[in-house]
Amino acid sequence: MSAASRLILPSTKSLIKSFGTQAGAGNKFVLPKLNYAYSALEPAISGQIMEVHHTKHHQGYVNNLNNAIAAYADAEASNDIQKMISLQGALKFNGGGHINHSIFWTNLAPVKEGGGAPPTGELAKAIDTCFGSFDTFKTQMSQASVGVQGSGWGWLGYNKTNGRLEIITKANQDPLVELVPLLGFDVWEHAYYYVYGPARAEYIKNIWSIINWQNVAERYAAAKAQ
Repeated sequence: MSAASRLILPSTKSLIKSFGTQAGAGNKFVLPKLNYAYSALEPAISGQIMEVHHTKHHQGYVNNLNNAIAAYADAEASNDIQKMISLQGALKFNGGGHINHSIFWTNLAPVKEGGGAPPTGELAKAIDTCFGSFDTFKTQMSQASVGVQGSGWGWLGYNKTNGRLEIITKANQDPLVELVPLLGFDVWEHAYYYVYGPARAEYIKNIWSIINWQNVAERYAAAKAQ
């Protein structure tokens, strides 16, 4: 028996479920709609960046993910193990891109709709407990995100094992699986370069003004309830 045939690969059905976002008709993933206009996050993020980021980059991840899943299903049906293995990279990259961005859009809100208003309640208490203060958390989250080498993400996540909030970074579009993702900062250049150029730190500084802490709090409550 070859090493490839001994691998336990996920079924197409379980693979789709693992991406954590609802697939539509025919198990096709779709680009989620935003709850605000592309220009609504200005001046922190320009409308032009938002439109390209959403309709080109995220849509590209969705298209490529659907293509990879279709190819995987065909390979599974024909028991082509080598093909299923070869598709793992595309599934991880594009599936991660879809998951990450689907969270990112909801983590943001226009200032007039509460964006930037500091967290309250249980989430605020948890931040104080785990980081000492909200300002300390902001500093640590900013430093971690700015410090990502190349392209990737800075995340605030919930550790279900110890019940604590933690900051972690991920490369490229790798999905956050070690923790339950609550708040993500996209530090790929396509998220900010058109306006900020190489000044990633300035982008991160300004993004705090449009964070939707109500959404983060809802994610925190759901993670604790799991």
